[in-house]
Amino acid sequence: MKLFQRIFFAAVLAGLAAGIGMSALQQWKVVPLIYVAETYEASAPAHEHADAAASAADGHVHDAEAWAPADGPERTAYTVLANVLASIGFALLLAALSVLSGIEITAANGALWGLGGFLAFQLAPAVGLPPELPGMAAAELGARQLWWWGTALSTGAGLLAVARFRNSIGIAVAALLLLAPQIVSAPQLAAEHGSAVPAELASAYAAAALAVGAAFWLCMGPLLGWLNQRFARAEARTMKGAHA
Repeated sequence: MKLFQRIFFAAVLAGLAAGIGMSALQQWKVVPLIYVAETYEASAPAHEHADAAASAADGHVHDAEAWAPADGPERTAYTVLANVLASIGFALLLAALSVLSGIEITAANGALWGLGGFLAFQLAPAVGLPPELPGMAAAELGARQLWWWGTALSTGAGLLAVARFRNSIGIAVAALLLLAPQIVSAPQLAAEHGSAVPAELASAYAAAALAVGAAFWLCMGPLLGWLNQRFARAEARTMKGAHA
């Protein structure tokens, strides 16, 4: 089995398993909080929807008839599908970074790779932009996405610098990359913009989302490493048998 095939199949299987596991945890801990938040969003008084009118005036009009999956099994199925596809994408990204950096993912160091993924893609961005529930006031979407991706890339590069160059220069560069997004700061709304969602619910959601994310990454990393090693051993046995 060629290198590309090995890491591809390992990433797909690891992402599939981790994505299904994450979906189960989300249905247990995260989705109920989203449903509660949606009741606050639906019952918010008219003055709390002033931002919607402002968005329409700016040309950002949302189609009231836009399609959305129905609540219940259909919504759950689409959520699981999105989770699995995203999980496979993250697993492929981790595998590609392993090849490019020259640091193989194994069952032994998979937890470290998973921890790095959690820090880069969830914890570091959450410092400036905590996970948000429906009905929560937020800054302009494009600005938030730009900051989020910049933070993820900068944090990931910093962690790779520590792993790849274990010297004072590497640590200095890593520290700069890790701190830069937080120094720039995430885009925020002015203080007068309120939220229909209670602070206690928002805090519980952020904690649950980060906990589920940590479980996902710490499961996916070791699983990807174990599958990668297993496929590598199978490939070695096949090649050995062919030359016997």
